[in-house]
Amino acid sequence: MQISEQTLKDLEFNAVQKEIAAFAYTEKVEKSIFQLKPYENQQLLVEDLQTTNEILSSIEGGNQFPFSEYYILDENLGRLEIENYYLPAEEFFKIKANTLQVKEILKYLTAFKEYSPSLFQKGESIVYEKNIVKLIDQVFNKFGEIKDDASPELKIVRDRLRHLNGRITELFNKSMAYHADNLDDIKESVIGNRRVLAVKSFQRKRVKGQFLGTSKTGSITFIEPESVLAPRREWEELKEEEKHLIIQILLDLTAQIAIYKPNLEEYQAFLEYIDFTQAKANYAFLINGILPKISQNRVIKLIDAYHPVLFLNNKRREEKTIPQSLELNEKCRIIIISGPNAGGKSITLKTIGLLQIMFQSGVLVPVKEESQFGFFNQIFTDIGDNQSIENHLSTYSYRLKQMSYFLKQADDKTLLLVDEFGTGSDPELGGALAEVFFEEFYERNSFGVFTTHYTNIKLSAESLPEAINACMLFDKKSLDPLYRLEVGQAGSSFTFEVAEKNKIPFRLINRAKKKVESDKVSLDKTILKLQQEKFEIQKTKDQVEELRESSIENNEKLELTNEKIQQKLYDFQQLYDREQKTMMLGKRIVDMSDSYLKSKNKKQLIANFLKIIEMENSKKTKEVQQLKKIEKIVEKEVQRELKDNSAIISKQKEVIVQKEKAETKKKIDALKVGDRVKIHGSTSVGTIDKIKKDIVFVNYGLFTTQINVNEVYKI
Repeated sequence: MQISEQTLKDLEFNAVQKEIAAFAYTEKVEKSIFQLKPYENQQLLVEDLQTTNEILSSIEGGNQFPFSEYYILDENLGRLEIENYYLPAEEFFKIKANTLQVKEILKYLTAFKEYSPSLFQKGESIVYEKNIVKLIDQVFNKFGEIKDDASPELKIVRDRLRHLNGRITELFNKSMAYHADNLDDIKESVIGNRRVLAVKSFQRKRVKGQFLGTSKTGSITFIEPESVLAPRREWEELKEEEKHLIIQILLDLTAQIAIYKPNLEEYQAFLEYIDFTQAKANYAFLINGILPKISQNRVIKLIDAYHPVLFLNNKRREEKTIPQSLELNEKCRIIIISGPNAGGKSITLKTIGLLQIMFQSGVLVPVKEESQFGFFNQIFTDIGDNQSIENHLSTYSYRLKQMSYFLKQADDKTLLLVDEFGTGSDPELGGALAEVFFEEFYERNSFGVFTTHYTNIKLSAESLPEAINACMLFDKKSLDPLYRLEVGQAGSSFTFEVAEKNKIPFRLINRAKKKVESDKVSLDKTILKLQQEKFEIQKTKDQVEELRESSIENNEKLELTNEKIQQKLYDFQQLYDREQKTMMLGKRIVDMSDSYLKSKNKKQLIANFLKIIEMENSKKTKEVQQLKKIEKIVEKEVQRELKDNSAIISKQKEVIVQKEKAETKKKIDALKVGDRVKIHGSTSVGTIDKIKKDIVFVNYGLFTTQINVNEVYKI
């Protein structure tokens, strides 16, 4: 894979590395981040992208990965095999800390294997050796001190030292009490970790012991009492013996730990990998990076892609960044971006290149999930003013040298990114040479993005099926850049318009226009006009689509509301009818109950009451039967209607299709090659080059477009 240092510099990859390195725990990993380049091994690249994405998911999900600071042990691990070498006491704590952290990470990966399959696979072969921690804990306590029982000899020595400490303290206190009258107000001091009596200098001969110095003024003499000298000497001898015993313990422990050197090296390498990967994940979180779709084909599909350096700078300044969307694939592999300066051409070019470099270096990219990336073996760039003072090369000479190298190397797995393609020489001659270079890259099936002002290159892109023009959009009235890439048409350079905006006298602009071929001025105006029309049409289309969606949503809501109202009205009507029937029946029963007390023929009254009840029950039975009959009739009617409607719809469709065919044929017959036409919704006039079936090929001078015959009308 060929990615030169100049390419990385042109695309500002170092700025990305710097941001990632800020998240690393150790200098060693920082250095590896600054050495990061596109991977040679695709499988390893995919694995690293996936592991980075898994740690990013844990950060976003709040299930923090159990990783914190660790230690680089390279220097001391390398000395383990040296005879009679022992590790310093603090190194054992570093070994223990690294080992326990690996234990926690492996435990986490086992518990969340489903969510972190790639990370689990990375750690699956690592064996946690609990004996490492056990051996260290046998020697050291939790405060990092060597235990008394680390060896039997050490225990004896330390017991004796404690006893001597007590004896020395006792003897010193007695001496201090005995010589109380000879002591200064401070009574005692400490010199060289030894307690001494603060004797008044003129009384020094009355106190026996070892002289250890005087105060700055000379008024106080410091003396260690004679009574503690002998036990002090014994204590110092035992301290020396303790040092030798500790060294022996550390030698023994070092020899035991040395057995696990391969494990410790594996642990450190694993922690370094996690550090490296987590740094990339934290950076991805910062820039809203994701793992895009990975393709084995040559493809770059960017949906709402951000330049990460620009995005972070704007974010820190609380400014908005405009994303870009475009696609390079087998059918459209070269894009020519044109338009005026300061419109965003260069930053768009750099965005494409930097994101591809980041992806192939295992770094997640700030794009939407639908975005897609393939692999390129070579990425060549020529961006900015690269004069070479050392080699006495001008900008144009440097560029020609670059082009010569690109032409030798370019193939179907090459991505070319060239800014201001062809500039630096005579416009006519330089443009012609640039066009030849462009055609050569095209014939080699290379992928590329080129920015240019040359009309001949724009025209060449229009004539090649696997190349396409694009432009950066500008507001026609204010000439302010919109920083949005529009793929599908060439851009105007707005040369005279920008000059006018910058208050260049109109008479000078007119003189300049006269010096330029009228066709070029006309062509630039046409491009400008088409660009603005396309922008306005797209804007109107978006508004119409928004209104249509809003209208559909409102209609659905109204229909739903209407259905609910109709259902409620029906329910109220049913309730009202039932209430009326109940009231009528209740009235009859009340009348009969009133008559019951007055009537002499109570049997007849009871018979009438029972008759009413039988009649009501009979009505209910008939209603149920009637409902069932109605249901059957309705079902048959619905089926018949559906059948009839289906036949009618089929006939209507057939009639409509025939009618459309007839109208299309009529339109085709009315049009002929050479006719001047307009597209509905556009004011631009084109000429018909060719008619193929129902497709019309319309020539606008700069380019030719294909469109359905129903979308154009003759003028």
